[in-house]
Amino acid sequence: MALTVGLAACGGSEEPGGGSSGSAAAPSTLKIGFMGDLSGENSGIVIPPKNGALLAVDEYNATNPKVKLELVTYDSRGDATTAVNLAQKGIKDDKIVALVGPAFSGESKQAVPVLEEAKIPNISASATAVDLAKQGWKYWHRVVPNDGVQGPAIADFIVGAAAAKNVVVVDDKSEYGKGLADAVRTQLKAKGVTPADDALDPAATDYSSTVNKVSSAKPDAIFFGGYYAAAGKLLKQLRDKGVTAKFFSGDGSLDKGIIESAGSAQAEGALIGCPCRIPTAAETDEKVKKFAADYKAKFGADPLIYATEGYDAMTAFTKALAGGATTSDAINEAIGKSDFEGISKHIKFDPNGEPAAKSIYMYQVKGGQIGLLGDTTTAKLG
Repeated sequence: MALTVGLAACGGSEEPGGGSSGSAAAPSTLKIGFMGDLSGENSGIVIPPKNGALLAVDEYNATNPKVKLELVTYDSRGDATTAVNLAQKGIKDDKIVALVGPAFSGESKQAVPVLEEAKIPNISASATAVDLAKQGWKYWHRVVPNDGVQGPAIADFIVGAAAAKNVVVVDDKSEYGKGLADAVRTQLKAKGVTPADDALDPAATDYSSTVNKVSSAKPDAIFFGGYYAAAGKLLKQLRDKGVTAKFFSGDGSLDKGIIESAGSAQAEGALIGCPCRIPTAAETDEKVKKFAADYKAKFGADPLIYATEGYDAMTAFTKALAGGATTSDAINEAIGKSDFEGISKHIKFDPNGEPAAKSIYMYQVKGGQIGLLGDTTTAKLG
């Protein structure tokens, strides 16, 4: 990316995050934050987008622009109160001009109002709750379809390709997990399948109450709305109980942690939907292949869930800077006009911050690995 930053001309320089000053020198560095769970039990789905964002920053800085970028990371551990405090720190102390994140829906609901008040543009690579787009926020965006798209697509796959007629839907009571599970429940009913319902506490170690209810229902399929740490525990306890129904979950479970938690044998065949595209060995798109190679060269690992989305979110910011935007307002205006081919999808935002692209993909655990089956509208079970 041959990117340069145009600075304010003649009458003084614009300062990060705000207006202009006739005496202040032009900034030599602008700070963009990344916020999410970087050390908690669900960090496996946040570290890849952080790495993707860092790769985009490094590529930008390698062009030797007049104004460089610095990525400042904020580890929320998925806690909403922590996220609010970190947002305030980023604004007041670090003077960030933009943010990739927050990563999760619950923390987004609490922290984005703080960013909104300070007029800090933010792009989440992974928060999927439907209600986030209904707040009237002007500085908020995301590069993934919401649960109102993901949930129905997974439900359609459950009753279509998986041909399930008896389904149990379980959620973890979180902003994300319950919202996604409810979207699945609603679409299953629209398809003529009335699911049995339950909820669990993800912090618990014994899910026997839920496991016994599922076992008694003798379902063809189970859907779990929540994150991979709990999904793996639930899946192990279900299989240990002798429940052989197809196990489905959403993007919060798309991490090898579900296999590590459940055990390879118990996790075999698990199906996971995601509004994300993870590069695979069978990838043919040269642009995506280059991204995967560059990512592995830098981080020593293949790009996993939301790595491409983190890269695309940051690229929207670097493109704004390339167009001459150096303040938060100017950056926000520029990203609202984004229209480019990203690694994960075509990046373009609706007026409410939602991505224009709506594809949902289905993945499956086979031989201890998570592999891509394809788009939910065309993927088939082997």
